[in-house]
Parts: sequence; C-alpha cells; structure tokens
Amino acid sequence: MGMSAGGDGDLNAEINVTPLVDVMLVLLIIFMITAPMMNTGVDLDLPQVSAKNIEDPEGKLVLSIEKNNKIHLGGTLVTWADLEVKLKANERVQKESELYIEADTALPYGVVVTAMAVAKNAGVQKVMMLTEPTDNLATRLTDLDQNKTR
Repeated sequence: MGMSAGGDGDLNAEINVTPLVDVMLVLLIIFMITAPMMNTGVDLDLPQVSAKNIEDPEGKLVLSIEKNNKIHLGGTLVTWADLEVKLKANERVQKESELYIEADTALPYGVVVTAMAVAKNAGVQKVMMLTEPTDNLATRLTDLDQNKTR
C-alpha cells in the first residue's frame, strides 16, 4: 500500500484516499437519514382507534375546542389570550404535566396545533388527543370518503 513494488527501495509518498472516501460516504448517509428527524414540532401521543376508555376517578384536565373556536378548560370558558396563563396557574398541569385535547372534527388543523403549542409553552409535557370510539371503522372510513367527494 504505502510502498512501491520495485526493488529500488523508494517509498511511495501518495495518500490512499479510498478509506477517507468510504468514511465520508457513511457519514453523509447518516446525516441524510437523521436530518429530517431533527425538525422541531409538537410531540403527540395519539390514541389508537380501538383504544379503551380511560378509567380515572378524578377525571383528566380536558381542553375542548368548539367549531366556532371557543375553548373550554375543564368546562370553564377561556379566551385564547388567557389560555397560557390559565394553564400555567392550573394545579393539575403543574402536578401531572399532561393535558387532553378534544376538538370538533370540522376545525382546521392549524387551530388544534395552535392549542397544542400554547399548552407546550405553558409547561405541559404530554398532550393527548381524545377521540370518540367507533364500533365500525369501515363505516367511518366510507363516510369520510363520501365527504371528500362532495
């Protein structure tokens, strides 16, 4: 590798770049795979469609968002401007650091994401979405397809 095959005893001073190229290609592949995963966003723990009901005697803190963008925190009407302050002052958020969000299906995605971002800013570590259980998933999917074509 580093020596010539000739019998004159001269050393070959050229650098073998093949191992360097191999290492650089591996690093490039690693960065190409991990770079898309480094996006910042809102972490979600989404419930499965066939999830069972949550049994909790105290009840969980729920943020409800209506069609008309009105929000209720634990059943109390709250303005969007006061939501972060109310969440920071809430004892349950301080103790459990989790919040359940239920939103109307007609709401734009951005409204729900805004609520999740406000909750994260208020110190909520775990944001979970509440859904209505459905007996027949196929019927629900058919309904969604029919609404899409309208």
